[in-house]
Amino acid sequence: MLSFENDYSEGAHPRILQALMDTNLVQQVGYGEDEYSQRAKEKIRAACQCPDADIFFIVGGTQTNQVVLDALLSGTEGVVSAVTGHVNCHEAGAIEYTGHKVLTVPGYEGKMHADDLKALLETFYADPSHAHMVYPGAVYVSHPTEYGTLYTQAELTALKNVCREYEIPLFLDGARLGYGLMSPGADVTLPFLAEICDAFYIGGTKVGALCGEAVVFPRHGAPKRFITHIKQHGAMVAKGRLLGVQFDTLFTDDLYCAISRHAIEMAEKLKAGFAQRGVRFFLNSPTNQQFVILPNDVLKRLEPQVRFSFWEKYDDAHSVVRFATSWATPPENIDKLMKLMDET
Repeated sequence: MLSFENDYSEGAHPRILQALMDTNLVQQVGYGEDEYSQRAKEKIRAACQCPDADIFFIVGGTQTNQVVLDALLSGTEGVVSAVTGHVNCHEAGAIEYTGHKVLTVPGYEGKMHADDLKALLETFYADPSHAHMVYPGAVYVSHPTEYGTLYTQAELTALKNVCREYEIPLFLDGARLGYGLMSPGADVTLPFLAEICDAFYIGGTKVGALCGEAVVFPRHGAPKRFITHIKQHGAMVAKGRLLGVQFDTLFTDDLYCAISRHAIEMAEKLKAGFAQRGVRFFLNSPTNQQFVILPNDVLKRLEPQVRFSFWEKYDDAHSVVRFATSWATPPENIDKLMKLMDET
């Protein structure tokens, strides 16, 4: 069975597993105060060119989005997201579970436009009854988006300018950030994110780690008692070394970028194979998630041998499906997939 279902089907990069074994019997303090976590934080600060960043390790993406937004928002506030945003579509109401509404604006291939954000905020404050409504208290974007698309520096700057005008924080979900950073032509970098965002995170779970995300609050911007927020949400690991060792390894010798670059190279190979066979693309994704339109009868023939993700109905005879590459995708798997495509 070939799997292109997601980018976290495998366990972890061998160097991470080796590091976990090498440090396994070294006694360390808990809750992220261990030497590996501290070393990882310094490496991330250096990569972000942000020596004053507050950094925390959290077990997974949903927990990270929930904890960060709950800490950033007051009890009267909600978060603005594109209608296609992960917090709105694929987190089982985790944000709403904390008492914060997700306020939506249109999504354009997964991206939020600054004009729509500005219109929402203007409309809210122009309403004489806005004191009876949920206040927009933060803005959520993801990079890459749910559709594998990327923001440019100009687009994020435009969003930040609106956020600055209304004095609300900009939070960027970086669950797949490595694949965005290594995409050809991308102009968003870690130092840029540290400059433009009030909070963002560097995804590990989907980029080579067993689990874990690194939350970055530039300019010592962590919300008050943020560690307590993590604990209250059940997102803290007593053996914090588990996360520290992994990020220490990912940010040693450029491993994070190297394995992310591999996923992009495999995605380009996948795109070329589909294009050669006349397969239609739902949109042009420059990252590791590729969305194609395939006849339903072809999908039925592929399903016994290939895992992929159904995305949405295209018409009565076709579906949009996602094929995802990862840090671990071998090129021969793409060759095998293309051979199966030829046989269908």
